[in-house]
Amino acid sequence: MAVERIKFLDLFLDILRPEDIDETIMRLLDEPGDGPRQIMLVSLWDILRARRNSEFRAMLESAALVLPTSKSLIGGAQFLHKKTPVRYEPFPFIIAVMGTLEKYLKTVYFFGSRNLSLQKAEKNIRSTFPSLRIVGRIPGFYPRSMEKNIKTAIAKAEPSLVLVGSGIPGKQNWIYRNRSRLPKGIFLWDASILDIFAERKKRPSPALFQAGLEYLPQILKNPLRIFRIFPYLWYKILLAFYRLRKNKEA
Repeated sequence: MAVERIKFLDLFLDILRPEDIDETIMRLLDEPGDGPRQIMLVSLWDILRARRNSEFRAMLESAALVLPTSKSLIGGAQFLHKKTPVRYEPFPFIIAVMGTLEKYLKTVYFFGSRNLSLQKAEKNIRSTFPSLRIVGRIPGFYPRSMEKNIKTAIAKAEPSLVLVGSGIPGKQNWIYRNRSRLPKGIFLWDASILDIFAERKKRPSPALFQAGLEYLPQILKNPLRIFRIFPYLWYKILLAFYRLRKNKEA
């Protein structure tokens, strides 16, 4: 298998090596069964949220792929003597996924962001991936009355990938909550991705990401985020507890 799943803090993380992305994406599309194949790019905060939120936990456990984005998760897996997952920066990973889909002449659907941003994103993606067929787009921030029509439109298009951005009620939970009404295909949510493609937002600094400091610009924008130090300290306590438990079981 190209993907290996490890247990981490009673949840799961997947180990996907970059050289296995092509095979894994195509396997997800070729697998029998109906319904969406959700890929989740999870931060440390997502893992902590899944431990206290039953719906988020269920979504994570049912996801086709759970890939870490936080350096703290990699360090935690190593501390617990687990196999080390590969950490992914969302933007390059999504580019890799779309590159795979273009190679095999697959399709993509865009859902989210403001209409002008969505149009610009579509134009830029067409020029970058000319063989990737765009089979539809729906902006976010829509009235509730459109919900049923949106799900019907996505189901009729049967895209290989639905790229979900900002302006969706429930964010990535929308995918999980509506899974019975969504078609087979890969669903991937990232709040900023369509706005980055539209050049209305900058992608996080690769240098800061590699250093595990991608949160610094967020703290500068919202100094209250500094209080995330407390859940981070709780995470360290959890790691110590699981390490002690593992040692006792051994």
